[in-house]
Amino acid sequence: MRSLDESVMRQPPANIDAEQALIGAVLLNNDAYRKVANVVEPAHFYEGVHRQIWQVMIDVIAAGGRADPILLKGHLGDADLGNGITPMQYLARLSAEATTVINAPEYAKQVRDMALRRRLITIGQSLAALAYDAPVQSTAETIFADLERDLEEVRPALSGQESDFRDFGRISSDDVYDAYQRQSGIVGLSTGLQRLDDVLGGLQPSDLIILAGRPGAGKTALATNIALAVARYVMARAAEGERLGVVGFSSLEMGERQLKQRILSDLAWVPFWKLKRGLADKAEMERYTIAERDFAKLPLLIDPTGGLSIAQLKIRARALKKRRGLSLLVVDYLQLLTGSGRRSDNRVAEVTEITTGLKALAKELDVPIIALSQLSRKVEERDDKRPMLSDLRESGSIEQDADSVLFVYREEYYLKKAEPRQEGTEQHAKWQAAMRKWQGVAEIIIGKNRHGPEGTAELGFEGQFTRFTNEPEPREIEPEEVRQRAAKKPTFTPEGIVLYSILKSLTLTKSKLATQEQRGADRRLCKGARLVPLEDARQAFGNEVLPGSDESAVNTRFRAAFVSLRKAEIAFYYGTQETGFSVWLPELAADL
Repeated sequence: MRSLDESVMRQPPANIDAEQALIGAVLLNNDAYRKVANVVEPAHFYEGVHRQIWQVMIDVIAAGGRADPILLKGHLGDADLGNGITPMQYLARLSAEATTVINAPEYAKQVRDMALRRRLITIGQSLAALAYDAPVQSTAETIFADLERDLEEVRPALSGQESDFRDFGRISSDDVYDAYQRQSGIVGLSTGLQRLDDVLGGLQPSDLIILAGRPGAGKTALATNIALAVARYVMARAAEGERLGVVGFSSLEMGERQLKQRILSDLAWVPFWKLKRGLADKAEMERYTIAERDFAKLPLLIDPTGGLSIAQLKIRARALKKRRGLSLLVVDYLQLLTGSGRRSDNRVAEVTEITTGLKALAKELDVPIIALSQLSRKVEERDDKRPMLSDLRESGSIEQDADSVLFVYREEYYLKKAEPRQEGTEQHAKWQAAMRKWQGVAEIIIGKNRHGPEGTAELGFEGQFTRFTNEPEPREIEPEEVRQRAAKKPTFTPEGIVLYSILKSLTLTKSKLATQEQRGADRRLCKGARLVPLEDARQAFGNEVLPGSDESAVNTRFRAAFVSLRKAEIAFYYGTQETGFSVWLPELAADL
C-alpha cells in the first residue's frame, strides 16, 4: 500500500510503508505501543492522516481504552481519505495487513529517522536562506549561531543519547569507587582551595556552578585561581601519561592582556598594580618572565571575544572539546551573554534561556561549567550585606538551573568605604578593630549545593596579587618588633639571606605541615609557598645583615632558587606523602 497523495514532484524522505506497518501493528496488539511510545511521536509521521490516527490512538490508550478500528471510528469521522476510502475502511485494511508486532520498534525507528531527515532538510534550507538574505554586517558565525537553536531540537536524537539504566548505574558506581579510592572527600576536580573543597565537595562533571558577587568582590580572581588549579592538575596528570582536557576560560568582560597580567601577578608574586603601572623592579620582572614561561605551558586557553550569544558559546565549547578535550569551562560572566534574540524585549526570559543553555551544555559536554554572575544592588541596602539566593540578578532561573551557587563576600571591601572621617574617636577605633579582624579575609558562601549541605568557607584574599588562599594571612608584625628581631639576627652570607627569606616566607606552610600530613593533603604543601624578594628581605631584617654582599651574585642565586621552587611546585603539587617538604627542601638548598 502506497501514499494516499502521490505526487509527480520530488518528495521529502519518508517511509510510508513503515508508517502503515507501525499503525497496523498497534491496532493488532495495543501492547506494541508501549514498546515504541518513547521513540515516535505524531509529528514524526509524514502523512497527515497517519499523524491524526496516531494522536487518537495515544489518547485512547492513555485513557485506559483499546485502540481498534471500530472504537477509533468515532474519533476520526467518515471523511473521504481519497479514492472513496473512509477512515474506518483504511484502519481495517491496516489492521488486516499487519502480520506481526515483533518488528514494531524497528518500524518506529524508521519513521523517526525519516522525520529527522526532513527536519535537517528544513534546517539546511533555512541556512541557505539566511546566508543569502542576512545583512552585510552579519558574520558567518552569527548566521550559524542563529541556526544553532534549531539544531538543538534534533541534536539529542541525532547523537543517540538514549541510555538504559544499566549503563547509568555503572557510571554512577564508577564515580563512587573512584571517590573511595582517592579518600580525599572530593568528587571530580579540586578547586585548589582545601577549605572550599571541604564544603563544596569538588567540581563535578555536568554541573553548572554559579559564582556570584558584587563588583569588586573578587569573582574573577576566584575563577582564575580555580582555573589555574585545574590546569595544573591536568598538566600533572599528563606527566603521568593520562590525557585530560584543557581548561577553557571565556572572558566576556576583561580583555586577554589584562586577564593574563592578573594571572601572572599571582604566579610571579608581583603586585598587579606594579605590573599595570610599569613599576616592577628588576627582580620582580625576572620572576614575571619565569612565570610567563610557565604559564604558556599550562593547558589553559582564554577566549577574550565579547558579545557572544549562548549559541555562539556552545559552538566554541563543542569545537574546543572536539579539538583539545575539555576539563572545565569558565564563563565570565553570564549577564554579558545574549539569547537567541527571540526574547530580547524580556531580559528575565533571556537570562532564563542563557542559564538553561549553560546547564544543557554542561550535561552535553559532561564537564563542570563555572558561570560568574552579578548580584542586584539591593544587597547594598542591607546592614548585613552577605548575599542570598534572592539577590541573584534578573532571573530566578539562575538558582533553579544551577547545581551549586557560590557567593564571594569580603567584609573588608565594605569597611574600606565606611571609614570614619575623624581619627582618634571611639568610632574610628572600632572601625580599626574591625579592619584588623577582616583584613585579607574572604567568605565563600555556599547558597546552594545539590550534592551536599550549604556552608561557608573562610579563605584568605591577597588583593595585590588577585589571589585567594586557604587561610587568611597572620597579622603583620609591628615595625618596632621588626627592628628588635633584626638586631638579634646574625650576619648572613648571600646564600644565607636568600635561603632565610624563603624559609621565612614558608612559615605558614611549615606550621600546617603536621595537620596536612595527617589529612593526606601533602599534594598542597607547595601551594602556599611564597618568595620574598631581596629588597623585602633587606627591609625586614635591616641592611646590616648583608654587609658587603654582591648584589648580582645574590640575584643570580635568588633566581636559581625561584626556578627550583617553580619546578618543585609543579612536580610535587599533586605528589604523594613521600614528596613532601622534607624531600624538596634539601634539593632547593643544593641549588643555592
